[in-house]
Amino acid sequence: MDTVANKHLNIALLGPPNVGKTSLFNQLTGLQQKVGNFPGVTVEKKVGKIQLQELNGQLTDLPGLYSLFAKSPDEEVVIKALEEESFDALLLVLDASHLERSLLLAQQALAMGIPVLPLLNMLDQAEGQGFQFDTQELLPLLGQEPLRINARQGLGLDQIPKAIDQLLSQEAPSANAEFLALMKSNDAAAQLKDSQKRLEQIRPQLEKARKKTSTKRSWSHFLDQWTSHPIAGYLIYLTVLFCIFQLIFSLADWPMGLIDEGTGALASFIAELLPPGPINELITEGIIPGIGGVVIFVPQIAILFFALSILEESGYISRVLFLMDNPMRFFGLSGQSVLPLLSGAACAIPAVMAARNISSWRERMATIFVSPMISCAARLPVYVILIALVIPDGSSWGFGWKGLAMLGLYLLGVLGALLTGLALRFILPKKDQNPFVIDLPSYKWPRWQNVFLTAYQKSKSFVLEAGKVILALSILLWILGSYGPTEAMQTAEERAQQMSQNDSELAQNMAAEKLSASYLGHLGHAIEPAIRPLGYDWKIGIGLLASFAAREVFVGTMGTIYSMGSEAEENTLIERMRAERFEDSQKAVYSLPTGISLLVFYVFAMQCMSTLAVVYKETRSWKWPLLQLVYMTGLAYLLAFLSYQLLS
Repeated sequence: MDTVANKHLNIALLGPPNVGKTSLFNQLTGLQQKVGNFPGVTVEKKVGKIQLQELNGQLTDLPGLYSLFAKSPDEEVVIKALEEESFDALLLVLDASHLERSLLLAQQALAMGIPVLPLLNMLDQAEGQGFQFDTQELLPLLGQEPLRINARQGLGLDQIPKAIDQLLSQEAPSANAEFLALMKSNDAAAQLKDSQKRLEQIRPQLEKARKKTSTKRSWSHFLDQWTSHPIAGYLIYLTVLFCIFQLIFSLADWPMGLIDEGTGALASFIAELLPPGPINELITEGIIPGIGGVVIFVPQIAILFFALSILEESGYISRVLFLMDNPMRFFGLSGQSVLPLLSGAACAIPAVMAARNISSWRERMATIFVSPMISCAARLPVYVILIALVIPDGSSWGFGWKGLAMLGLYLLGVLGALLTGLALRFILPKKDQNPFVIDLPSYKWPRWQNVFLTAYQKSKSFVLEAGKVILALSILLWILGSYGPTEAMQTAEERAQQMSQNDSELAQNMAAEKLSASYLGHLGHAIEPAIRPLGYDWKIGIGLLASFAAREVFVGTMGTIYSMGSEAEENTLIERMRAERFEDSQKAVYSLPTGISLLVFYVFAMQCMSTLAVVYKETRSWKWPLLQLVYMTGLAYLLAFLSYQLLS
């Protein structure tokens, strides 16, 4: 007889949302995991290599769901995966604190004919609420006694290999043809009747398995009195956001400075190490400043993802969704829209994909349309460097000005999204209206392994994805900025020699004049009349054009451009940008009006080709991404223009 030690198994992780699947997945796979998409759709697929004692194989973390009667695209993906991917076994995670709904899903999974190993998680929370369990009483419902585990602490996981071995040594369960046919049908009444019948069988047996031995008022209930309060709840949420943004500036300032200085020192070292020539200049003036412009913001990105992961792990995010449901409905959205919009604080792409779970067509389309207005991690480098340039250090009543400025930008994006949603409420036809139902999981201390792992993975993904684009653009920008029409470049050299009185001035003027006369300079000067009313010069214009590929490219582009047009001693990007002057007036380019104008532009502009592609894939029409591009870019231009003119 084969054992699990002789096989490479294909195992799936199944369970309701907020049941601890992510914690279990991380415990079983560690860093040996990758994130992709299920075939043909944009629903995230997490796959990891599982190595636990003699158990070896692949573990797939399926999206959480309450029932195998699919009502959303995410749920349809789970059903399709269960039908087509030939899983050897299912690890079914049961929530001990909400066991009835977990058992309904378990019975449906057993009816599919796939070997199921039930894992009873969150026992500590259920016992903290005064419940005691006799798991043997669950045998009639599950066909076996579930394993008691604690996914967050990794307790009980060593039982899994032996249990899977025993499970696979038995005859595979037969599929229920009637249930499989019902799964594929659209007969909601028949599906509801089937679920009610199963629940009637589950409830009396559950009463035997679970006893209430004491009545305890949990600390989650106490906290919910404040976090879900119609007034205090919003104040707490705003305070949490402000603390996150303040931490981004206060904790990241020191490593940021080290990275910035290190990038400049590396460029100087390479410049001296390599012989003079195009290769030297490409590396020191193109590649290093461009990549450095992204790497410098890794501390801020990591802090943002770290903070968001803590909020999710603790259970607080669910309270935010509940709190925001009523006000969101006024703006044509709902509580179902909140999670995608919160995801937008990391990246608009998962935000657009998360809208698949919204059952109302109008709310789903409105959520997809406004999601890119939520300030994402790609905007963070732009915000940080511009705030550092134009917002002074200081505080009022203990609140740092830079942290307040960052909070203001995020709230401005939220306001724009809500007002746009309100407009769409009257434009889009109303097809259906669905109630918003959400479970509020108990509060719990974050599992720090999960928090650090999430922050590491998302920061790494951001840097690698952005780095590919920025490396290519840095090389292209350097080529365009180093070469130009022969006559124009010769004229630039002559003009630099006439303007200079010593070698130091000659080097600086030569770099600036040749950049202006290059192909890149010609492109920048061509668009300058359109952006000058916003307070921008032609160099900023180049950054704006480049960042339509991805917003974070702006900082790398500025790093490349200013490294080609300034002295080597000015080896940090902020110093170079602060020293920049308009050619005609010699006034500082990055004044307060220009800085605010740029910040407002980046809050609203649709500058992410990947997001446009995902919107097309989700809506199956070019109408929506093109409308987003025109509307958001036009709105960004108008508001940036008004900001500059009012502040000038």
